[in-house]
Amino acid sequence: MEQQNENGKIQKREIKIEKAKKEKKVLSKQAKFNLLAIVLILILCFALTPRTLQNDTYYTIAIGKLITENGIDMKDHFSWHFNLPYTYPHWLYDLCIYLVYAIGGFNGIYISTVILCMVLGLTMYFTCTKRTKNQVMSLIVTLGAMYLLKDFITARAQLVTFTLFLLVVFCIEQFLETKKKRYGIGLVILSWLIANLHCAVWPFMFVLFLPYLAEYFLCAIIDADPWIRLKKLICKIRIKILEKKKKQTEKTEKKLSELKQNLEQYDEHRVFVIERRKKRRENPYRIRMQKNSAIWWLLLIMVFCVIMGALTPIKDTPFTYLAKTMEGTTTNNISEHLPLTLANNKGMIILLSIFLAIFIFTDTKIRLSDFFMLGGLVVLTFMSRRQMSMLVLFGAAILVRLVDYLLRKYDPKGVEQLQGFLITLTGKILSIAFICVVAIALYRPIHDDKIVDDNTYPVEACDYILNNLDITTMRLYNEYNYGAYLVYRGIPVFIDSRADLYSPEFNGTKNPETKEYEGLDIFSDYINISNIATDYDEKFTQYGITHVLVYKNAKLKMLLDTNEKYTQIYEDNRFAIFERNTDKVAESEGTAEEIALPITIQQ
Repeated sequence: MEQQNENGKIQKREIKIEKAKKEKKVLSKQAKFNLLAIVLILILCFALTPRTLQNDTYYTIAIGKLITENGIDMKDHFSWHFNLPYTYPHWLYDLCIYLVYAIGGFNGIYISTVILCMVLGLTMYFTCTKRTKNQVMSLIVTLGAMYLLKDFITARAQLVTFTLFLLVVFCIEQFLETKKKRYGIGLVILSWLIANLHCAVWPFMFVLFLPYLAEYFLCAIIDADPWIRLKKLICKIRIKILEKKKKQTEKTEKKLSELKQNLEQYDEHRVFVIERRKKRRENPYRIRMQKNSAIWWLLLIMVFCVIMGALTPIKDTPFTYLAKTMEGTTTNNISEHLPLTLANNKGMIILLSIFLAIFIFTDTKIRLSDFFMLGGLVVLTFMSRRQMSMLVLFGAAILVRLVDYLLRKYDPKGVEQLQGFLITLTGKILSIAFICVVAIALYRPIHDDKIVDDNTYPVEACDYILNNLDITTMRLYNEYNYGAYLVYRGIPVFIDSRADLYSPEFNGTKNPETKEYEGLDIFSDYINISNIATDYDEKFTQYGITHVLVYKNAKLKMLLDTNEKYTQIYEDNRFAIFERNTDKVAESEGTAEEIALPITIQQ
């Protein structure tokens, strides 16, 4: 007997040792693949990062420097318009970018953009693997998603918030699955970071909660069986009415008996419906639904996340910025906010086609929260091409889940075999060689690009202005696309890419009677002047313009060339500067000093 017990213990010990060896082997295999995936993602992300800085980066540097010197005073210091209020919507990012610039200059910003791109790619990969356990598909989808995001990879606050949004969804799903407090705390911290790094997109964080809330409440409504409850309520009311009758006839008693019998049938039917519903949820046809009780704790976490919006030095901007932007007209004239034209975007055609093919031609089951998330993002993408980035970010994990389901059902060993091959020496060499070929093809067209593109930005024209003109008294009319570069060079501007600053929703006040904002609509005036949709000379008189800086191929330049009130004082390959002859203007319109707005320059 003792010998049998001893043999049993030895067998159990051997089984445990064998199991531990298998787990160690699996973990080693996963670690090797993760290392390969990291290398591939880093190579691709480096190739995808553009060298040339984007327009907004220049004013970001200037504002970051201003914050280090003056703090945040909610005022604009870079246009020559009188005392415009400014909301500093991404003050923390501006500050961080300036510190990077102060240490490493433009090359430092480029390197930081490469690093942030790599962080985004790695975050996407590891969140996908954490949620699906399919490393191969997570890698393939991540590489494809990063390629689709290439137009959004630039030194702007959005590159940071992309990563933070991925972590938001990850924390939501992990909290609902594990109910661990650390994920709830993570959501609160992420809310604070987004509110300070890029408050314009902070409200979108709460949109990410909606699919999970919608899934729970839809399940709750279905589980409540409102139709059966309504029938029972009507039945009970009729029973009470009949019971209150003073005279009980045989017909009344028979009706009462039928109604009581119906009540019992309703209860039996509800039990049957609940049991059938339970089986359907265990093996649904297409959509998987789950009623997670942790949703109530998630709602409480949302409240704390909302409170984080108040913990900023920019007052109520996180709560009001997006609403004011949507009320204005600036989004109608900025390309990234315009509706998506699907025919012009092959990447979106391919992505949507993949989703449609999976839904139409396979029996893949999708989670209801994923269905809501995907549907909402598709609608947002068609409303604004800027939301393509969000569809790619969150659609990636959904796509991995869908494909993982298909592979596990129809070819469960295929993924493991492919993963096993990729971590062999041959697999590593082939995969790295393939990514290097793709990376070289992507990087070759941009490797000679200048960090500051003098074809896009008036580098030499700014040198001329700073050396030959008095910027403290000059009122320069400039165009939107290079205004931020003028801000960076310290030249007061008519307009730059901080579109909100130049709209009445942000620089004016709301009329309680008309419900419209009353203030300076500089942005609309710029659009009308550049499109020759208004009398440009009249507008220049209104603003007291003294000099005009325009692209050489601009419509406005052709008119200025033939107008004797304007003299061209500078020209290079791309830009021209005109001086406004105030003497000729004064002959018919009064002096510029009589109509000029006050000038406040703070440098």
